[in-house]
Amino acid sequence: MDPVRTGSRVPVVRSLPAPGTYACGLTFDGHDLWYSDQEAGKLVGLDRGSGAVKCEFACSRVRADLAYHDRLLCQVGGRPKRIILVDSRTGEVVGEKPVRPPSGRLCGVEMSPDGLWMCLRAPAVLQLRDFETMTVLRELAVEGAPSGLTYVDGTVLYGEFETGALRAVDATTGTLLASVTVEGHPTGMTWDGDQVWYCDFQARAIKAISLADVRP
Repeated sequence: MDPVRTGSRVPVVRSLPAPGTYACGLTFDGHDLWYSDQEAGKLVGLDRGSGAVKCEFACSRVRADLAYHDRLLCQVGGRPKRIILVDSRTGEVVGEKPVRPPSGRLCGVEMSPDGLWMCLRAPAVLQLRDFETMTVLRELAVEGAPSGLTYVDGTVLYGEFETGALRAVDATTGTLLASVTVEGHPTGMTWDGDQVWYCDFQARAIKAISLADVRP
């Protein structure tokens, strides 16, 4: 099947100011949005209605995207990149998970019912990994240069910083389902059960779009 809405521009339906200047990660814990900022070295819990800061934790090793799992904030960080595990209630770093082979390719992460989805660059792939062992369960070759991703009911959505592209891929087969563009330059992404959110890096904003405008 040919991709749908190829090249179309997706409208922003909501926008919140980012609480920092170097937007890396974005995730949703079932109630609040969480944002990470590399330059400030912090993780920030945000009210998704008002954008108000609810809590803030120091995390000096922030480098890329952010995921949430079982009260843990899973931050891509360190050199080489790995998953830094932060208790979302206290801000305490409680562990880390190496991503082998070690490299700087990892840029996006998000949890799903089947495991942890990752996007890596050069070459561009999506990987599904077992969260406990970090074993690769599935790898899908994709187009472009991913910068962040999220998962929605059997579909992986990933953005590209340089081009502003947003692509929807079947999580089982890797089939490209849609390719659109979004406003600005996306980095971290997440799904809150209603809207797809992404960090627009240069605009220093967190923006939401309708899933119906992206996924067929």
